[in-house]
Formats: sequence, structure tokens, C-alpha cells
Amino acid sequence: MTLTDLAAPTYSQMLGALAAWLRKAQAQVGRDHGDALLSARLADDMFPLATQIRFACVQALEGMHRIRGAEFPPLHAALLDEGRAAGDQPGSLTDALSRIDEALAVVADLAAAGEETDPSAPLAHALPIGMTFDFTGLQYVRDWALPQFYFHVMTAYAILRSREIELGKADYVAHLFPLLRQPDAPPAD
Repeated sequence: MTLTDLAAPTYSQMLGALAAWLRKAQAQVGRDHGDALLSARLADDMFPLATQIRFACVQALEGMHRIRGAEFPPLHAALLDEGRAAGDQPGSLTDALSRIDEALAVVADLAAAGEETDPSAPLAHALPIGMTFDFTGLQYVRDWALPQFYFHVMTAYAILRSREIELGKADYVAHLFPLLRQPDAPPAD
């Protein structure tokens, strides 16, 4: 299994789920109220939903590019800027869905390219606050990239639930239903 085999499906499935949750929210509360959801937070010192969405996309882009040793695309900087400004300028649900679609396209393109670094190769991950983690590629994906991604996706889910959007476990694991074994039919008499 490659790092891409681990990361790309996770990013695609969960970004797809996030988009479905946003569409469900939009259908439940309408476009005007749906856009107001983007300013919702779980706690005063946490980022709003609009930021959580953008940062989930950022994490997917970063993960896919870092395991290739590739430069981030301009979309990465745009998402970071939008996410940081989302407290004052949350945008619309349509904007958020568009950003998810863009991130999904990048993930798909990079997954199809198939190029990546050796999972055991060193991967230094520097944070803007001056800290640097020394990972292998596998440690980076397993211990940083995927947990950081899930943090933002699950915070978005929790914000939506806290605003009474009708979501449940089936919405979270929708990508698993094609794998569900159907019960055997009872024998015919």
C-alpha cells in the first residue's frame, strides 16, 4: 500500500461527505440561513464552520503535495487566506461547496499521477509557529496529515449538528454502504 492509497480515498470520501452535509444543511434551512451557518462556532475561541471547511481542504491538499515533495498550488494559499478571514467574511455555502469540489479535483489528479516519496523517507514538517516535526512519510500521513484533516471535518460535522442540522452516523459513513453485506435471503418453502 502506498501513502496515496491511504490518503487519497480518505480525503475524497470525507470531503464528499462534508459536501453532502452542507447540501443537506442548505436543504433543511434554506440558502439564506445556510449561509449564516458558516459563521457558527462550537466555542468562542474556535474557528467558524467556514474556516473548518477551508482548512479541511487545506489539509487534503497539503497531505497530497507533501507526500510528493511538491510545491503547494495557488489554491492552497487562497484557502488559507479565506479560512483565516472567515470570521468576518464567511462566504456562502455555494462558495464552500465550490472549494470542496476544487480540492477533490486536485486530490483526484494527484492520486492518478501516482508519484510520491518513499514512505520511509524523512519528511520535515515545519509549522508557522516555528516548530518542526521530523517524520517519515508514513508517520506524517498516519500521525499528522489524516488526524489534522479529520479534526476539521469532524468539527464541521459537530457545528452542523449543534445547529440542529439533521445528520447522523449514516451521513458520516455513507461511503461504506456499498460495502455492506446484504443478509442472506431466507430459504424458500
